[in-house]
This record gives sequence, structure tokens and C-alpha cells, in this order.
Amino acid sequence: MTEHRDRRAVLADAAIELVAARGIRGLTHRAVDAQAEMPPGTTSAYYRTWKALLTGLVRRLADLDRADLERRALAAEGPLLGEPQNIPVTADGVNRLAEATAAVIDHWLSAGRTRTLARHVCALESAHDPELRELLAPHNDAARASASAFLARAGVRDADRRGRDYVACINGLILDRLVGVGASIAPIPGTQESRDELHQSIRSLLEAMIRPEGSR
Repeated sequence: MTEHRDRRAVLADAAIELVAARGIRGLTHRAVDAQAEMPPGTTSAYYRTWKALLTGLVRRLADLDRADLERRALAAEGPLLGEPQNIPVTADGVNRLAEATAAVIDHWLSAGRTRTLARHVCALESAHDPELRELLAPHNDAARASASAFLARAGVRDADRRGRDYVACINGLILDRLVGVGASIAPIPGTQESRDELHQSIRSLLEAMIRPEGSR
């Protein structure tokens, strides 16, 4: 059973590499076999249809994202912001949460860049593919729910709306760094400078979200 799970993970990882390099249309059973250096027909034995292969890819992305968050004490249902119950909603707690979140994002932009590219390829494709959008919905909805829950603990009014806004801003920050907008001035991902700058941006964003609307 373990070997079966491991083989599916290897194939899903190969699928992620393909989508990151070639786009969603580069995802075929034969291409995954070659990428994973497996005998022809291996992928179709584990993922019978293209939809099953895509589903396996999306689930693998979610599992790897969750593992990254757990390693940094940000375990949660969502991929972008946890609701870590052990972090108090104080100035120090917000700073700690921003620092940990910045570390995760910096990892996704450096060592995890291929996975981040694949995730965004799937997200863009879902604009034209209702079935793919349905596959990604739990992944995206959980992130918004987790952000909203943290903001609600902070006493934020309309936490659901602000939680959605927060996740949208985080997604925009990742995409901006991923595609190299402003690359001439942005720090190189994977460096302390990059993590420090992300930390400052995320902390400022969280502080703005938590600040009462009337005080801005």
C-alpha cells in the first residue's frame, strides 16, 4: 500500500513539473511517464483519465502546501494563512504570524517555485474550465475561511470580506514576485533580504486589516 501511495506521489510530482514548464496542455499520461522516468502506461494505471491525473496534481499541491505550513507552525486548512490558535492576536502575535507567513511565501518563490508556477497555471486555466475551478474551490475557500477566522478573533468587523481581501493581496504579492514584476528592485527569493521585505509587507497588511475602519 505504501509503495502504491509513493508511486502516485512520484507521478503527481512529475505532473507538477510538466505543468510548470509547459502549461496545462503539456499534461498527458505519456509525458508524465517520461518525466517520472517510468515505463509507458504507468501513469494511466494509477490515474485512468486526464481528469483523474489533474485531480491528483491539485491534491498533491494542496498536501505539499499544507506540509510547508505545518513545518512553520502555520498548520491550517488553507494554503495561504492558517489560524494558529497558539499565536495571540497582539502586536507581537501579528509580527510572529507575518514572519512565519513570509518564510512560507519566500520558500514558495525559491525552492518551491515550480510548484507555485503550477498552482498559478491551474488557477488561470480554471477561468475557462468550470471543472478545474470546482477542483480548486476547496483549496481556495479554505484559505479565505482561515484568514477570516483569524481576523474575527482579532475583533474585525466584516471579517469575511476582509479575509477575502487579505488572501487576494497575498496571492497578488506572490504572483508579482513569481513573474518578476519589478525584478530589478525586488530582493532575490531565498535570501534573508527577501524574507525581511515580505515580512514587512505582510505585517503592514495584517495591521491594516485589523485596524478599525474609522481609524484609517
